[in-house]
Amino acid sequence: MINNDNFQDEIGNSHIATSAQNPVRKDAFDLSDEEKINAIKADVESILKTLGMDLTDDSLKGTPNRVAKMFVKEIFGGLNPNKKPSSSTFQNHYKYGEMLVEKNITLYSTCEHHLLPIVGRAHVAYISNGTVVGLSKMNRIVDYFAKRPQVQERLTMQIVQELQKVLGTEDVACVIDAKHLCVNSRGIRDIESSTVTSEFGGKFKDELTRREFLDYIRLDTNF
Repeated sequence: MINNDNFQDEIGNSHIATSAQNPVRKDAFDLSDEEKINAIKADVESILKTLGMDLTDDSLKGTPNRVAKMFVKEIFGGLNPNKKPSSSTFQNHYKYGEMLVEKNITLYSTCEHHLLPIVGRAHVAYISNGTVVGLSKMNRIVDYFAKRPQVQERLTMQIVQELQKVLGTEDVACVIDAKHLCVNSRGIRDIESSTVTSEFGGKFKDELTRREFLDYIRLDTNF
């Protein structure tokens, strides 16, 4: 690990990931949710006071507690492995052997470099090798891995890897098209740009299969 502020700023401003897994400490779950909320509440109070905000104002009194609960229970809830969605699978008795695509899955995540929102759509597909998964489970898997401080490339990979594990097949693909508010609202402030990432496994590495998937989701992108 390089302890250099300029280097670390360059990593963050360039949105570069340093790990294929979320960098979580081994003691990440030693504290209960309530203990984490109380600690974060105090930290948020300190930040707001440092900024000069008057926490006696009725509008701000509850903000530290609201932010703390939001961090632990909502937007970073996907860090907790106990919240991982169970993914029941079923035998493909009807012998459907073509591609299944779940597109336009709404995605809300948080950039780990500036803790600002990532908002977009995920498009996920798989080809069954005898096992299928409920459609809503695909949405829940996307949501689970999105609810972390994230990097979009890592998120895309994690969704594919989890579905490959659940379905017992390499034939899984994911494309994410998202806006990063750390780009749109600060820094370069380019409100029109979005970021597209992809991960193709198994048969989706074949150009024709990949093109069929991209045609379904109507993304005119050269991968």
